[in-house]
Amino acid sequence: MAPLAGWEPGAVTEAGAAIEGTTWLRVGRSYRTPLLVRRFPPELAFGFVGRAVRPTDAVEFAFEAVRLPASRALALLQGARSVATAELSHDGGGNATAELEVERASAEELGHAVARRTQELWRVGLRWVGVGASRARAEAERERLAERLTALGFQTRVPRYEVREALRPAGHRPEDPRPEGYWQTVSSDGLAALFPFVDEAILEPGGTLVGLSLADGSPVVLDRWGHASHSWAVFGTTGAGKSFASALTLLRSRWMRPDLDIVILDPLGEFSRFVHALGGTVVPLRDPSAGRLNPLDPVTTGGDLPEKASRAGAMVRALFPTLADEEGAVLDTALGRLFDGARSTPTFDDLLDEVARSGPAGRLGTLLEVFRSGSLRSANGPTTLGPLRSPVAVDLSGVPVDQLPFHLTYLLDWAYGRMRQGSGPKLLVVDEAHLLARHPATLDFLDRVVRHVRHFTAGLLLVTQGPDDFLAHPTGRSLLRNVSATAFLRLPEVSNDCRAFFGLTSAEAEWLPKARLPRDAGYSESLWRIGEWHLPLAIVASTPEFEFLERTLRSPAPGGPAAPPREG
Repeated sequence: MAPLAGWEPGAVTEAGAAIEGTTWLRVGRSYRTPLLVRRFPPELAFGFVGRAVRPTDAVEFAFEAVRLPASRALALLQGARSVATAELSHDGGGNATAELEVERASAEELGHAVARRTQELWRVGLRWVGVGASRARAEAERERLAERLTALGFQTRVPRYEVREALRPAGHRPEDPRPEGYWQTVSSDGLAALFPFVDEAILEPGGTLVGLSLADGSPVVLDRWGHASHSWAVFGTTGAGKSFASALTLLRSRWMRPDLDIVILDPLGEFSRFVHALGGTVVPLRDPSAGRLNPLDPVTTGGDLPEKASRAGAMVRALFPTLADEEGAVLDTALGRLFDGARSTPTFDDLLDEVARSGPAGRLGTLLEVFRSGSLRSANGPTTLGPLRSPVAVDLSGVPVDQLPFHLTYLLDWAYGRMRQGSGPKLLVVDEAHLLARHPATLDFLDRVVRHVRHFTAGLLLVTQGPDDFLAHPTGRSLLRNVSATAFLRLPEVSNDCRAFFGLTSAEAEWLPKARLPRDAGYSESLWRIGEWHLPLAIVASTPEFEFLERTLRSPAPGGPAAPPREG
């Protein structure tokens, strides 16, 4: 490697000179990996850049177009026609002859158009650049981009020992040094076909339909599994249609990926009949006879006992948020002993015994008695639930409101353990997610889950009323940065913090409290934030989808109480 002589913008940074490798350039702490197009496809996809580059990709795109003088254009066309004529005179027929005939006729026709000044010739150069904090990351961006461009019919080329020329800033002279094959010659019509670079519709191959543009009705199709994070967030006031939108997403995701393992943590019991209709399993937490999940079972962490002790502490703190520092210390000590080389699966009886060993149990021991003789005694004991067929919904309706954060925390722990297993795609829905955002310990665990589940080909769908519960804490802001798509349905108001964090414009912030509701419009109006894209969408179901969801989201589950009315 050697310093890159003649590099213009950013040649020297605080970290030193730009360094050129075989196929990459490092400027400061950033790596840049160029990719060139050496041949266009026979037919160019509308908005081809938007189809090749996902909104969350770290990719730069540059475009150059230089008009050739008429005299030079005519000379080029005459040369192309002469070459085709000469080759035809020695050709033996077949497909090659037909192609040469087309080439000669096209050159002649275009030459007449240039002479009449109804067409011009242009030299066009396209350049993509993968960007990353490491060489491996930047090269991975370029590799993924090359695969997508190839699928669109482009022939691409990675410049070798020509990075300086490939990344040179755009100029206005055709003779500016560029790698071989950088320039492509096209007519005015061919140049026009390149525009627009980006179609407002996002159509990611293999994705699911999330909505229709409110501007022109164009579809937006997102592939959750094609992004670095597989997690989404949905915000909206009561009645905005969050539950309907979430169920519609699950239904379409299951159609696209029949092997998708779905788990729903359902505080209001809204999804029970929906899950039954899909042939899944509903676990009514209010009914002890349905089976038990032992919150202290270390199987959820793959046997990692210190990690299980940490999660158990978060569960207890979610139940008793007023624990004093000294009580928290006693709890942590007791959990450390409980899981230190445990030979059998601990239960809350064992935790109470460990707390008693620490000295007079005091208030902490009194509080923990709820697991031995109080309303949470059904959670005290070994796991008795059998195999659960996907999709799975854990119905928390009927659970006391002050106990919901505790149940959601250990269920999140259990679901995380389930997502670690198997190789197929997994999706966890956490409804009323704000209940976990109110306690630092549970919010921290939720953040870790969002950051790590992508390693298991898994994602979360967080459903809650507004983002401010998360924005109030650094951990919540970290969580929101790690979701690839955020959907805003109607919000009562948009705080300044929300507007600044998500980069919402004044018009967007003023529109969201006025977004139309399903009861008024027949669909939910929403604003989707996907990378740098902000897309106003209508969340619309087909007639069969609508009828199925109306029936399953509003009707009571078999053998259970009536579910609350669907939001929207």
